[in-house]
Amino acid sequence: MIIGSAACGGVRTCSLSSVKLGRSRRLFATKCSAAGPTRKKEKEKVVVISGPTGAGKTRLALELAKLLNGEIISADSVQVYRGLDVGSAKPSPSDRKVVPHHLIDILHPSEEYSVGQFFEDARQATRSILDSGRVPIVTGGTGLYLRWFIYGKPDVPKASYEVAAEVYSELADLQKNEDWDAAVQLVVKAGDPKAQFLAANDWYRLRRSLEIIKSSGAPPSAFQVPYDSFRKQHDSTEANGSHDINSSVDVVGDVKSKDLEYDFYCFFLSSQRLELYKSISYRCEDMLLGDDGILTEARWLLDIGLLPNSNSATRAIGYRQKASRYYISCQSCPYEYILSMDIVCLGNFAKRQLTWFRNEKIYHWLDASKPLDKVLNFIYNAYLDKSETLVVPEWLKMRKDTNHREASLLKAYRTRNRHFVRREDCSEILEWIRKTQCETMSKV
Repeated sequence: MIIGSAACGGVRTCSLSSVKLGRSRRLFATKCSAAGPTRKKEKEKVVVISGPTGAGKTRLALELAKLLNGEIISADSVQVYRGLDVGSAKPSPSDRKVVPHHLIDILHPSEEYSVGQFFEDARQATRSILDSGRVPIVTGGTGLYLRWFIYGKPDVPKASYEVAAEVYSELADLQKNEDWDAAVQLVVKAGDPKAQFLAANDWYRLRRSLEIIKSSGAPPSAFQVPYDSFRKQHDSTEANGSHDINSSVDVVGDVKSKDLEYDFYCFFLSSQRLELYKSISYRCEDMLLGDDGILTEARWLLDIGLLPNSNSATRAIGYRQKASRYYISCQSCPYEYILSMDIVCLGNFAKRQLTWFRNEKIYHWLDASKPLDKVLNFIYNAYLDKSETLVVPEWLKMRKDTNHREASLLKAYRTRNRHFVRREDCSEILEWIRKTQCETMSKV
């Protein structure tokens, strides 16, 4: 099927022949653009697709990019690192050849990466894509990355070379001696009491806090976060009337503002928690299959001298998939226990993502269980439409809360493995663990 390109007026071939691009019978109810009808110039459009781990946002973004003549910007804190492919569920090399991807494999795992760096890199990539006449599609599940990308970053001063060198010198010996508590107290006494709440061994953010104090005389928390002003604006509007979070009328229009740089079309793809947890269980098993699975990635991190929880990469892979920190430190545990706990950890991460994005009012929630062509059709038409209002039809809308019946099913749910059913199914991985246990534990 041949469709007109939304970005450059050309044509593209769509492999999803069932996608219907008719623009009739669409439902609209709330404002969805950033400026009123008197605006002199239309803002450039940016699509944002997020969702909990295992929801299918990667495939949705890929197929949408084919339809819209787009390029994908990854908003994933793990995909920036080379070699961490399985744990971060990176798009395949073949998919990345079909559709250009940005901010994937840009760093070695030993390098630090922050939300501030992501903001700069993602905004630069967005500008480049738009200038080339294509459509930016930002996709990923790292909530803070997306929040800063949409609303902007705090106007925090950048440290001079002299200040950065001074901070490095003050903390170098403490880091070398792994005296995290003493380093935290140093920064707390310097003027940032919130430093004590940083994740253990997050030396990058600890140094950054001290740099800000020395550069401005104030801690990072003293600088206004742009998102907060937008949230206050929405809260004051919502206070004038009640709103059901599952109402058919979205509140996206109340959040959008003329102050946003782009016209953001934000969608959150999810499914019922029970189906989501089943998907996560299958993914955890799949990550362990083959000779190049997540255990091999974890072992590689140790081989290059990156111990669990020692920097951004090992912390990220730890909370995302428990590769470096959990598998390696728990090699003496029964394999079935390791797998079940990994599923629980990843499920808890998905739960935290759902909680985070419930508070992000700019997103339209979409049901991931619906046919992909239907979801694509809706987003495609919403992007092309010139109207300033948009609502998700009821059949496509995903509830943000969990009702009593769903909660009961979740409570009774028990994981059922597909690949590792019997102990002999785990023999190859158990042998890998036994083979590497002594060497690995000596490193840890």
